Amino acid sequence: QVQLVESGGGLVQAGASLRLSCAASGRGFGSDTMAWFRQAPGKEREFVAAVWWGGRPTYYADSVKGRFTVSRENVKNTMYLQIDALKPEDTAVYYCTGGRPGPYNYARVTEYNYWGQGTQVTVSS
Repeated sequence: QVQLVESGGGLVQAGASLRLSCAASGRGFGSDTMAWFRQAPGKEREFVAAVWWGGRPTYYADSVKGRFTVSRENVKNTMYLQIDALKPEDTAVYYCTGGRPGPYNYARVTEYNYWGQGTQVTVSS
């Protein structure tokens, strides 16, 4: 089983950038699809971005396209989420996750097998 640890969150002002990291240990990372989800207070966990095992293709939620970039370095067992032009509505706990979703199911929480504990991102206006 793969264990995931997120880092890089924090409190920033609107318009700033952050780079989240997801470090993996255990077998499976290099062959699994990895994704980022986020959950704001009182809301359901929502899909943010996904990257296939080889680094391509990548998929994004409409709300983050053009501002978020997902990438991975399999040799380092690490996935990243570069977040630019942060908005207050981006405030949430960001989770990384891995699994083998179907090609059209990458945005579904239930398609993933293991999750990190999350890292808080707070954006002030």
